[in-house]
Amino acid sequence: LRSSNPNEALVIAVTTRAIFNLEEEHQLFLTKGKEEYVKYQQLNEDKPLEQGTAFAFIQAVQFVNEKLLERNPEEKGLFDVIILSNNSPESGMRIVNSAKQHGLEISKFCFVSDEDSTQYLKSHNVKLFLSADRMDVCNALQRGVSAALIFQQEVQTPSTQLRVVFDGDAVLFSNETDRVFREKGLSGALEYERAMEAVPMGEGPLKAFAMHLGKMRKKFSQENSPIRTYLVTARSGRDMGIRAIKTLREWGLAIDEAFFMDGAPKGPLLSQIQPHIFFDDGLHNIQGAQDIGIPSALVPSQGRGREDAVC
Repeated sequence: LRSSNPNEALVIAVTTRAIFNLEEEHQLFLTKGKEEYVKYQQLNEDKPLEQGTAFAFIQAVQFVNEKLLERNPEEKGLFDVIILSNNSPESGMRIVNSAKQHGLEISKFCFVSDEDSTQYLKSHNVKLFLSADRMDVCNALQRGVSAALIFQQEVQTPSTQLRVVFDGDAVLFSNETDRVFREKGLSGALEYERAMEAVPMGEGPLKAFAMHLGKMRKKFSQENSPIRTYLVTARSGRDMGIRAIKTLREWGLAIDEAFFMDGAPKGPLLSQIQPHIFFDDGLHNIQGAQDIGIPSALVPSQGRGREDAVC
């Protein structure tokens, strides 16, 4: 985006299937092959693609940039969005045209054909990677980049204020307590938390992105901020909330609102918040959010974890 400095910018990379609805085209690629897919994309290169799951999130990111530049026209610490694509350059014209026709201010496009696109994340200083391909997301997480899996879904159009919801364990925080819970049950997890209350939790896969977002959030006053962040966790506030709050304090991460749900469904609360993106490691939470039109992103566990949510 304009005026951003790669060293100061908060760089977000999205794949074409995360930001646009390419499900039909993807099926064509899988069933008829690359040649037919390229031919189809070239024939339709002036026909804009429909919005995908991450589209509203990227739009809201642009709104934050506008507010940052209103505050300071010389601001260099903006969001910078890159579209990363496994398309070849010859079939990529439709992607560029669609971004322009939808009014997205994206100037960086990487068309890498069939290469592993995640190898370019570090060189572009990417702080968050959103993809509709599980292998992409797992590769990015293994490279130490905050990443999440996007599914094509119906999305409610939320407010212009960028609203981001993070789950706690295995997303913002490490999955240490989840592991204890799986091995020793709830009473074992509660005992572990009481013993570790004064010790900050380890970093989860989305911690780095949350910290960068928090830094950007601090540029605005509480009342006029175009960014609002939320922690919505299955932890109980009474037994497990203290350690979570102490960890955030230790990190210097200010979250606007925190909800300790004690295992209750997250859907009704998410419906009220109406976030642009909801990060969670539990497929049941993701599916519940999708059912009510909340743009959702699965953070797969690395190694042992919940079924269908593992790299």
